[in-house]
Amino acid sequence: MPAAAPRADIAETFVEAERAGLKVAIRGRVVALILLGIFLVASRSPDPERALAYALVLGGFGLLGLLHYRLIGSRFDRAWLKYAFITADIAILSTLVATQPIFDTVEVPQAMAFRSPVFPFYFVVLGVAAFSLSPGLVFWSGVTGAAGWLGAFLWAIRDMPVRLDWSDMGPNPDTERFLSVFFDVNFVGTGSRIQEATAFVVVAILIAAVIWRARQAVQRQLELDAERRQISELFGQYVPKAVADALIQDRGILAPVERTATVLFVDIEGFTGITEAAGPQRVVRMLSEYFDRATGIVGVHQGVVTQFQGDAVMATFNLPVAEPRHAANAVAAALEIAALVEQRNFDGQALRLRAGIATGPVVAGSVGGGGRQTYTVYGDTVNLAARLETLNKAHGTRLLVDAATVALLDGVPFREIGRIEVRGLSEPVAVYTPVPKTLATLGADQPR
Repeated sequence: MPAAAPRADIAETFVEAERAGLKVAIRGRVVALILLGIFLVASRSPDPERALAYALVLGGFGLLGLLHYRLIGSRFDRAWLKYAFITADIAILSTLVATQPIFDTVEVPQAMAFRSPVFPFYFVVLGVAAFSLSPGLVFWSGVTGAAGWLGAFLWAIRDMPVRLDWSDMGPNPDTERFLSVFFDVNFVGTGSRIQEATAFVVVAILIAAVIWRARQAVQRQLELDAERRQISELFGQYVPKAVADALIQDRGILAPVERTATVLFVDIEGFTGITEAAGPQRVVRMLSEYFDRATGIVGVHQGVVTQFQGDAVMATFNLPVAEPRHAANAVAAALEIAALVEQRNFDGQALRLRAGIATGPVVAGSVGGGGRQTYTVYGDTVNLAARLETLNKAHGTRLLVDAATVALLDGVPFREIGRIEVRGLSEPVAVYTPVPKTLATLGADQPR
């Protein structure tokens, strides 16, 4: 399972998503208020005082939203603030519904306001809450919205001496009875208000449930991604990161694959003497420093260090990660590593390298037993690269490359050493070594 740090990062991700969602919703809310204000003020232009009142109320709503916007993510932001602002929106809206007449020129009970299309405004508040991606805030909006709607209704009908309701129509009213009661100014329709409040809460619960499920899915995905990153980083300390990522993707097993690849084998010359002179602790520090830089160069050239064999580095290009320029990248990596050790020491120790490169069919995959697996490459190409590294000593060279590799590097200068008998192979192998212009022709960078 992910550690505490990734869990904290995931929690912070959701907090940031909530803040971003609320900001988007508030911007949309302001735009909606502006459009609504233009409509209401224009439609009430014959009554300047009422038009001004609408403008002031909508302006107050807008300022409240802008205040919330400024507080989001600031040092004054608190978890309860979004609940407070949603509650304030509901309270202001409910107060207006409970106290403001439909028209100043018409004297009817305030309960008539509940027949006008004001209830949809509560869903605007619910929509703002939904943008927060917070199930709790959506549910709170549903409960407070229903309470505000019913509270406004009870306040509006508190002083009505006569109240007509659905029950006053009788069990089976005729058309005349229905119309006379329904259109009576004293008809309050308590059951309808309760149904509206109930439906509002149900919708809020449904939206909250959808958001909760979406958050769970996203959280699980984030946890899996964090877990994969942790495993990849930890596993990558022991095997190449490309191999670690592939192993994680394939649930721990890399299926065997045969592919034409280029193999680079690099060895330290005179390592036994260095070990005797330097001592074990210094040798470990030296190798760690050298391997770190060499592995970095191989990685830059899209290669993968598949094994450390004592003081030797074996890298593959085009396995397990496909790379069309595998031959060129392998030669460039070898030359850069060689240049690197000529320019600097490792834990104070100067090094000299020998390297061999071969291209051909390579088999790679996970092998092992007893519950343990390792990623390895094998085949004649691997053996040839190791043999070429050893043959450098006999020919006074630092890097030997087989003909198959050179054939893939059209226009890159090499000096032919000749056809050499290689132990384990039935036929002599054409072998080449780079010239001073080889690295420049490959277009490689300077040593890293």
